[in-house]
Amino acid sequence: MKRYFITGLLIWVPLGITLWVLDLLIGSMDQTLTVLPAAWQPHAWLGMRIPGLGVILTLLVIVLTGVFATNFFGQKLIDWTEALVARIPVVKSIYGSVKQVSDTLLSGSGHAFRKVLLVRYPHPQAWSLAFQTNVPDEVARMLPEAHVAVFIPTTPSPVNGFYFYVKKSEVIELDIPVDRALKYIISMGVASGETRPGIQQ
Repeated sequence: MKRYFITGLLIWVPLGITLWVLDLLIGSMDQTLTVLPAAWQPHAWLGMRIPGLGVILTLLVIVLTGVFATNFFGQKLIDWTEALVARIPVVKSIYGSVKQVSDTLLSGSGHAFRKVLLVRYPHPQAWSLAFQTNVPDEVARMLPEAHVAVFIPTTPSPVNGFYFYVKKSEVIELDIPVDRALKYIISMGVASGETRPGIQQ
C-alpha cells in the first residue's frame, strides 16, 4: 500500500505544482485585460471569463512593441524616452541597471552567464555552483592578478545570490549549459542532468 501511495505522489506532486505555477502565470497575465475599457473586456461581450486571453494580449503587445522598436521612428521614440528617464535622479539608476542586465541576458550580446563555474564557497572546503559574469575595468585594474566575476545563486530561488571576484586560478570551469546548472540549483541537487524513463521504485 505504501509503495502505491508513494508512486501516486510521484505522479501528482510534480503535475500539481506545474499546473499551479501555470495558473499563477496565466492569472497574472490575464490582469493585463484590465487595461482595456470595460466595454472591450471579453467578459462584457462574451458573458464569461476565458482564462488565457490575457496571455494572448500580453504576447501581442510584446510582439507589436518589438515591431515598432525596430523601425526608424520607433527607435527614435525609444531613444527619446530613455534620454528623458536618464534625467530623473532615482529612476535612472534603477532603469539603467535593470536595462543593462536584461540587455545582457536576453540579447545574447554580452558575456554574462555564459559559463558555469565551481568556486570555493562558503568556506575553503566547500564548492558551489556559480555563473561567470563581467569584471568592470575599474575593478580589474585594482586586482593584482586575473580574477573572474561570479554570481553564486541561492537555492531554490536563483534570482537571489552573492556577487564576488575570485582568482581565475581558483575556479573550475564546468562543461555544462547554464540551464542545466539552474536545474540543479532550483531542485536543490535532486534533479539530475539526465532524463530517466519511468519511475524509480
